[in-house]
Amino acid sequence: MEQYAQKKLIIFDLDDTLAPSKSPIDAEMAGLLVKLLAHKKVAVMSGGSLKQLELQILQNLSCTDTLLGNFFLFPTCATSFLRHQNGSWHVVYKEELGAKEKQTITKALEVALLKIGLPSEKIYGTRIEDRGTQVTFSGLGQDAPLALKRTWDTAGEKRRAVTSILEGSIPEYAIRIAGTTSIDITRKGIHKGYGVAQIEKHLGVSRDEMLFIGDALSPEGNDYPVKEAGVLCVEVSGPEETKKIIRIVLSTTAGR
Repeated sequence: MEQYAQKKLIIFDLDDTLAPSKSPIDAEMAGLLVKLLAHKKVAVMSGGSLKQLELQILQNLSCTDTLLGNFFLFPTCATSFLRHQNGSWHVVYKEELGAKEKQTITKALEVALLKIGLPSEKIYGTRIEDRGTQVTFSGLGQDAPLALKRTWDTAGEKRRAVTSILEGSIPEYAIRIAGTTSIDITRKGIHKGYGVAQIEKHLGVSRDEMLFIGDALSPEGNDYPVKEAGVLCVEVSGPEETKKIIRIVLSTTAGR
């Protein structure tokens, strides 16, 4: 499609876009990303931490330093930005939350959970996680089995009930539903839309030259700020659909 051919930078969400939640990209996806990096700049904007991006993507990507120069990481909803230069990853910016901010968010989450009576059920790992630049709530815990996560809040009703309370108690923060069981909380205005502005600033790519691919583009989703920023967005249902989009983008580069 011609509209894809004109895009200089492709932005991906991670969980349920490039890979199943908290899972590594498969070999086919890794191969497609390497091919894409030979023609386009590529960014990943994820609610996950840098560690998650390393485990899910970087450790499974066989790529030269030259191609990694076209790869840009925006962990924790673009509250930080890393780029690969001179053989290693360098932090461009990092919007760290202060200790009091984290305490405020954590307390508000605890109160919200009590108010709606959301049962703790069986929790796998940390339920409220400090990701440095973001606090993330995971309904079943960070280490919950994927099969359980997929059925816990399919319609998003449980998390919408929590976010509704949080929007009243901590209005100074951005609160977004993410993945299958998560809620991401950052400073107001520091989200994936902020990441788009930083791409323009640091990489010189305008938003009309970007394409975003993600699974959470509804108004409460953590991908929605990218849509609000005016970037062309494609919503996908999972990695297999993402692969189809990548193949279409690659087909537009033939002979270029």
